[in-house]
Amino acid sequence: MIVTAFPRTVRVIEHTLIPLKDGTMLAARIWLPGDADQNPVPAILEYLPYRKRDGTYERDALTHPYLAGHGYAGVRVDIRGSGESGGLLLDEYAKQEQDDGVEVIAWLAEQPWCSGVVGMMGISWGGFNGLQIAARRPAALKAIVTICSTDDRYADDAHYMGGTLLMAGLEWASFFFGSMCLPPDPVLVGDRWRAIWLERLQSMPLFFEPWLRHQRRDAYWKHGSVCEDYEAIQCPVYAVGGWTDGYKNAIPRLLERLTVPRKGLIGPWAHGYPHFALPGPSRSPSSVKNSRRDILPAGGHEGPAIHRPGNTSFGGLCKRVNANQFG
Repeated sequence: MIVTAFPRTVRVIEHTLIPLKDGTMLAARIWLPGDADQNPVPAILEYLPYRKRDGTYERDALTHPYLAGHGYAGVRVDIRGSGESGGLLLDEYAKQEQDDGVEVIAWLAEQPWCSGVVGMMGISWGGFNGLQIAARRPAALKAIVTICSTDDRYADDAHYMGGTLLMAGLEWASFFFGSMCLPPDPVLVGDRWRAIWLERLQSMPLFFEPWLRHQRRDAYWKHGSVCEDYEAIQCPVYAVGGWTDGYKNAIPRLLERLTVPRKGLIGPWAHGYPHFALPGPSRSPSSVKNSRRDILPAGGHEGPAIHRPGNTSFGGLCKRVNANQFG
């Protein structure tokens, strides 16, 4: 069932640009409670290269309005070099991507409709960079939900397993190459669309080249692997996955080795958001219970816990975490 009736009215900003310090502009689609300008709300960022205008358009429209309808700003940003965002994307999980994400979080916190509190949620790529950016400790980031992701880019991703090259990584590189070769939408970027597109095509890398060049665990793979320093993450983490997904093993490791409030949820799903994923039963966003005790008990800091299947109760955590408690 698709939920369309919410406690608060929802206003959508179909396209806006977020300025970065180097002059690059990142494209965003934002869902807000109708009264957010008068009553600022926490922002929840989903930060992906999968083209908000078409690639994830339907999924975004089924997820972010629910957040806005329950008192949060849902923010979907195309990372540098993807969709209608400026710049070039040259590799997955690059330092530039993290730097930009830190700037985006600071920008969100300063908006008049934002209370100054920001969280991140994301699946797969968005789950990876949620962990990676959390390790950078941007001041306004108070919690993350990381779904179907990993803490170890070399030993537990799509590229190598037990030191052996995986075909999945090469298949993924082909898909991503094709996706990145698509043009931006002329309706949104105007007459510049062709110049932007040609610049991307001329600079497009073979994404699998560095993966094949780095066949051992070296600095390339350690970058972006939060297992190298779990204590770098100083905000609460909700790690979610599915028993039939390839990324489920990271969840017990995160629960064991993170030192912040954290919980894990593993359900009967494959690689997808719990409210879309198959096989079922799935969990609709309507099952979210926005109370602090869903993630943080009254006592504050807590150790590992595995939840029974249910949706990620991120909203209550993002809104209620004390900024001073977790830095």
